[in-house]
Amino acid sequence: MSKSGLFAHFGSREDLQLAVLEHAAQIYGQRVFLPALKIARGLPRLRALFEGWLDWTIASGLPGGCIMISAAAEYDDRPGPIRDAVIANQHRGTAITKKAVRLAIEEGHLRGDTDAEQIAFEMLGIVLASHNHRRLLGDGESRKRALTAFEQLVARHAAATKKLKAVSR
Repeated sequence: MSKSGLFAHFGSREDLQLAVLEHAAQIYGQRVFLPALKIARGLPRLRALFEGWLDWTIASGLPGGCIMISAAAEYDDRPGPIRDAVIANQHRGTAITKKAVRLAIEEGHLRGDTDAEQIAFEMLGIVLASHNHRRLLGDGESRKRALTAFEQLVARHAAATKKLKAVSR
């Protein structure tokens, strides 16, 4: 298909970019979120969500790595529909992460005073650092470092009675 034919199908370059972002979000949901839902509630599910998210940034199959991270970096200060879509996707991901944290609290795996928003923030930070170290710096140990950082994050908030041993996929 020609470039002009492709744009004609979508109406505009922006519409094409929005469709690509939505498609990527759907694939992310299929590869990361849905498998995590099959894991036991609480810390096992939170861990599966994190590992799936981390693996998605590595194996998304896209030349720039995770399209959401790339789009966030490119559109973080450029107002418009693409930025709005990136923000909406990030808010959805944060909401999913916070819910997984709250379930870990309800299951007694994390302390009751654990701040779900803070955990979600730190998990995103770990994923972003891992993505940067792997893609920009060529750090072959970035996944291992990210998993270590996640386990240390969880350990800081673990409930005294129900600490769960890390299980890596």
